[in-house]
Amino acid sequence: MYIMVKKKGLGRGLESLFGDNNLIDESFSKNSDSSVVSRDLQPQNIVSKDTQEIALSSIFPNVDQPRKIFDANSLDELANSIKIHGVVSPLIVVKSGKKYMLVAGERRFRASKLAGLKTVPVIIKDYDNKQIKEISLIDNIQREDLNAIDLASYLHQLMEEFGYTQDQLADRVGKSRSHVTNLLRLLQLNVHVKDYVINNKLSAGHARCLIVIDDASAQIGLANKCIENSCSVRELENLVKNFLANKNSMSVKTKTKRSSSLDVLQERLQSLFDTKVSISGSEKKGRICIDYSNKVDLERFQVLIGLLESL
Repeated sequence: MYIMVKKKGLGRGLESLFGDNNLIDESFSKNSDSSVVSRDLQPQNIVSKDTQEIALSSIFPNVDQPRKIFDANSLDELANSIKIHGVVSPLIVVKSGKKYMLVAGERRFRASKLAGLKTVPVIIKDYDNKQIKEISLIDNIQREDLNAIDLASYLHQLMEEFGYTQDQLADRVGKSRSHVTNLLRLLQLNVHVKDYVINNKLSAGHARCLIVIDDASAQIGLANKCIENSCSVRELENLVKNFLANKNSMSVKTKTKRSSSLDVLQERLQSLFDTKVSISGSEKKGRICIDYSNKVDLERFQVLIGLLESL
């Protein structure tokens, strides 16, 4: 048993992929460009006249399914719902030998097994490997329980594998360009901060505040402080502003206190090595960096070092 209802959770991108026959054929015809879905296409009901019931035992998951982890409690809740209402939206499958490979709807597939169903509603399509990969990614992007980091990773994967611009990607998944851009920026975060978002210790809003902090240890430190004090996004914004203000102030003080003798030494070294030399720090402690751009520079350094060693 299944109920024909409008799925509110689906964005324009996935619905345009799984809609009626004309829309599916237009979007995924082997003779057409599958990289663009017209903004003029209206979302269609995911249940079409192609829906049919097949044995659950004849379906197997796609081993390349991007989603690897399924929450047990969430699956139990869905299984209980399926026992009462049936599978609301059909699974998307492709023929594979005598069986069918799952393209979209693995959560419903797993929950149907838990519910003890013998058959499930499906739409059987003839997609190639590239189309299967794209649909699997977009299906996961439309999940309501997806954390911001995983969502950003899926979006980035779509851009890398299918060559989408951010505008095309936004249209493909039914989200605004600014939303896509903000999500992709989260991938710049330190891995520990990403884990906080994945584990729901920080929201995507909190994470966006920390992107401007380029120092990893400082970024992690502010994230920890935010978690420990249960800071709101606005409070974290203030912490970040104060950190950046203090950092800039310290930078100005450091430059002011720099000894003129270091500048003289830097110029002498640049003249000696005939290349760019930079000195950072103070007379007590610091670092000297000598640049080279070719093999000739390295050979000149070796000669100079030889002369110093002979003294």
